[in-house]
Amino acid sequence: MLSESTVTTILPVIDMERARGFYEGKLGFKPDGPKPDGKFLYRCGGAVIALFPKEGGTKADHTALSFEVKDIQASIRELQGAGVVFEDYDLPGLKTVGHVCVLGSEKAAWFRDTEGNYLCLHEDMD
Repeated sequence: MLSESTVTTILPVIDMERARGFYEGKLGFKPDGPKPDGKFLYRCGGAVIALFPKEGGTKADHTALSFEVKDIQASIRELQGAGVVFEDYDLPGLKTVGHVCVLGSEKAAWFRDTEGNYLCLHEDMD
């Protein structure tokens, strides 16, 4: 029933202008425009990403968005060139080397947007 629906991910943001600067300037998203309820939309692949103003921002400690890429190392270099800062972890069961963690049959790397939302790049190794 819903498998053919467009999916919208809603990300809370404290400062809309700062967040838009990140998504457009650093990630290269093309604006799809504002909505009457205050959301600002972007189209990404077959999905919609909506930035939603929220005074307290996010409190989530999990990945809000994950982007599948063909070459994670090249994607990291490209995003770092645009000023994106990647996270590094050394936790039981989660260790990054050069910002990348191997999780079963995929590689993953995390970064945060200006509002504290966790974003991820992932590359399938199959």
